[in-house]
Amino acid sequence: MPGAAKTNLPTHIFTPPTDIAGQAHALVAETTQWFSENGLRIAIALVAGAVLVAALLFAQKLAQRLCRDNVELVDWKTIAGRIAAKTSFWFLVIVAARLVDGYADTPPQLDKTIGFLFTIALTFQAAVWVRELVLGFVEHRAGATDQDHGALASATGIIRFLVSFTLFSLALVLVLGNLGVNVTGLVAGLGVGGIAIGLAAQGIFKDLFAALAIIFDRPFRKGDSVKWSGISGTVEAIGLKTTRIRATTGEQVVVGNAHLLEKELYNLARLDRRRMFLEIGVTYYTAEDVCDRIPEMLRKIVVAVPKCSVVRVGMIGFGDSSLDFELQFDVASSNYNEVFDARSKVCLAILRAFNKAGIEFAFPTQTTITADPSGRGIMPYPEAEPHHGEADPAADAPSPAVDPESSEETAP
Repeated sequence: MPGAAKTNLPTHIFTPPTDIAGQAHALVAETTQWFSENGLRIAIALVAGAVLVAALLFAQKLAQRLCRDNVELVDWKTIAGRIAAKTSFWFLVIVAARLVDGYADTPPQLDKTIGFLFTIALTFQAAVWVRELVLGFVEHRAGATDQDHGALASATGIIRFLVSFTLFSLALVLVLGNLGVNVTGLVAGLGVGGIAIGLAAQGIFKDLFAALAIIFDRPFRKGDSVKWSGISGTVEAIGLKTTRIRATTGEQVVVGNAHLLEKELYNLARLDRRRMFLEIGVTYYTAEDVCDRIPEMLRKIVVAVPKCSVVRVGMIGFGDSSLDFELQFDVASSNYNEVFDARSKVCLAILRAFNKAGIEFAFPTQTTITADPSGRGIMPYPEAEPHHGEADPAADAPSPAVDPESSEETAP
């Protein structure tokens, strides 16, 4: 139309071809002419491509065999074997075709098609490789033998979905960008959608990432004895959202993973020893030399109990009703039942030794002294009288002897 302004579309925007049938016919004709003129070179290229594909397949199988999957421990050899196993056969074919197409003097249209297919295959194959590498690293870092297999499998499934969605979205954007499609709006839409999903599922993702932190950082494991916020118990299960703890009182406590990591947690299962403290009080009537012997007595008692060692022992002060001693000793065990039994043996041995030595344990006592107004102590009760049935000492005393002559009366 005369006078109409001509609109030039940007070169980076993909415009579908207007004559698809014509271009296809031209490609077929060009390929047919290429086959007729380069038959020998094409045959050599096909043989070289087949040999190259066979070599790549052999290398793939060899990598899988050398890096056999070990269910007990996921190491880097296992990860390499998984990456090799996930390499597609068609990707190997396209790689071989790309390597030999230059030798066969490929027509421009066919060369462009092979290059386009190679770009697509390499992009998606790289996404698969990166996914297997990330998942292998997750399992290697978590340690399949140390964690709850159910929690690890669930976490791996969630991570697989998130990683796959992210990587294949990026691969799709790269492929579309390579085709000339304007992907700016698509990237913006994916970004807005991701933000909306993240805000809607904020609590779920918070607990999910806390679960991943527990699996990776391993502050505790299934079966460990822990103490958290006044709760003591054993970890029964580590889930994607919650962790279940069987309290020592019997009930099961369910705690959100994010809430669990917000406070200090004491892992009692990783103790190589436990320190025990015993305070012992003896009466104030205990002799000085006996008090000197008490620390050595306590030391010998602790050493005689298996897995026990003395840290320090001695007199620590003067109590209201006792002379106070403190005994500190370690029990070389992480099993609390063994620690409890060792402490019981030490206590019973102290009881037997003190009873044998005549040492009295102190208990709260109070002595009352009554005084007169001058401050002199007096008895707060009258002197005791003889009980009924007891002989009177004065009655039992012998009578004085009497002279018979002097006892006679004188007659008037």
